[in-house]
Amino acid sequence: MNDSLIKIRGLRLQTRIGVPDEERADEQELRVNVDMVPSTTFSEMGDRIDATIDYHAVCLELAELARRGERRLIETLADEMADHVMTNHDAVEVRVEIEKFILPQTDWVGVQVVKRK
Repeated sequence: MNDSLIKIRGLRLQTRIGVPDEERADEQELRVNVDMVPSTTFSEMGDRIDATIDYHAVCLELAELARRGERRLIETLADEMADHVMTNHDAVEVRVEIEKFILPQTDWVGVQVVKRK
């Protein structure tokens, strides 16, 4: 079992998302948290960058993914992000949480998806 975990916290992304058309008319900021379990444990990596998941690349890729197109649901975006990490990086598990700042009486609303190989 691999207990090694790579975390990204508070990644701020711009996207067009929301159920009503007027909500999608302008970009809005989302905050994303990502947990990734690499296929190799930290102790097995031997201090080699090529043996880990490049969290900088993940951040850039998720920002680009969010910018492309429009979505009605943050659930859809979370699922797309998790699929992207699993497909393009050496992760055996990924958790994506998205926070959306849309309801004035809340700090945020959000969703979470977990995918495993």
